Amino acid sequence: MKVGGDIMATDTHQIDWELRLGFLIHDVSRLRRSAFDRCLKPLSVTRSQWWVLAYLSREDGMTQTQLAEELDLGKVAIGGLIDRLEKSGLVRRDADAADRRVKRIFLEPKSKQLIARMRKVSHRLNQQILDGLPDENLGGAAKTLDRMKRNLLNYLQLEEV
Repeated sequence: MKVGGDIMATDTHQIDWELRLGFLIHDVSRLRRSAFDRCLKPLSVTRSQWWVLAYLSREDGMTQTQLAEELDLGKVAIGGLIDRLEKSGLVRRDADAADRRVKRIFLEPKSKQLIARMRKVSHRLNQQILDGLPDENLGGAAKTLDRMKRNLLNYLQLEEV
């Protein structure tokens, strides 16, 4: 699109906006993780631990391989993390009914109480983060981010083929 006879002005504006959006998404995500880490510190939960517990709370009984893929971790890293969670009494490993070599990870009752506390902390933090933002803005932002996520997943799936 030509603005004032200068094509470059529009292209530069578009590139600046795209770059700024990328930085904002990254910064908000990083700052939210840091704030959540601070809120969870009194519960003695690390970021890696809360991610594992969060994924298992949505799908208890995931395999170690599934967890590694979801969290973008290597098998050794997820194994060590699960070892520590197991020692803390938060999860247990059980052999898969169909394939005894496969280990499934299940939440222990102690972790369910911790997850409930984590959710309360998360809710309070989210209220603070979203303070002053109208619901219609939040709905639009959620739709936009969801679409961006789907576009990225589609892109990554196409690259694998």
